[in-house]
Amino acid sequence: MKKCLLRSFIPCTLLAAASMSSVALADDYKIDTNGSHASIQFRIQHLGYSWLVGRFNTFDGEFSYDEKQPEASKVKVNIATASVDSNHAERDKHLRSSDFLNVDKFPQATFVSSSFKELGDGNATMTGDLTLNGVTKPVTIDVKHVGAGNDPWGGYRRGFVGTTMITLKDYDIKTNLGPASTEVELELNVEGIRL
Repeated sequence: MKKCLLRSFIPCTLLAAASMSSVALADDYKIDTNGSHASIQFRIQHLGYSWLVGRFNTFDGEFSYDEKQPEASKVKVNIATASVDSNHAERDKHLRSSDFLNVDKFPQATFVSSSFKELGDGNATMTGDLTLNGVTKPVTIDVKHVGAGNDPWGGYRRGFVGTTMITLKDYDIKTNLGPASTEVELELNVEGIRL
């Protein structure tokens, strides 16, 4: 009886081990904000005549990615909304007010991904929830895989760029900037260091 059980146990154990080794584990990365190798930028039309460009200077986050199973990829980003920087002090003060980002009440914006879909040629789409000004809405980000490899300091890095567009009123930002200025384009340049 013991020999029979042993004969059954060994193949099952080997099969389970083989199955586990074939399951790819995603690599985890920390977004390299310390080295300023990542950025969150935005632009919005000014009166329909030109573009106003800015960025958020303070944020952090992490992501996971597996080349063999990219659909399991995940991203989380936290943004300090008071770090908004449009290269104009008075305008930035207005952007921090309750007319726009309302940073005293909502000091942090977040993005948490919910799905990732490879499209080929390094392109993908990522969906997730963006929380801004106390409102959470789903957004879809067009993603481009920039590259991956070893760095000069013994680490391993991977980078992506993502673009999306959000509508101000969707996030309870009701200030009327004119019909050409109802949407904001966001660009996220993400370089991560593998943990």
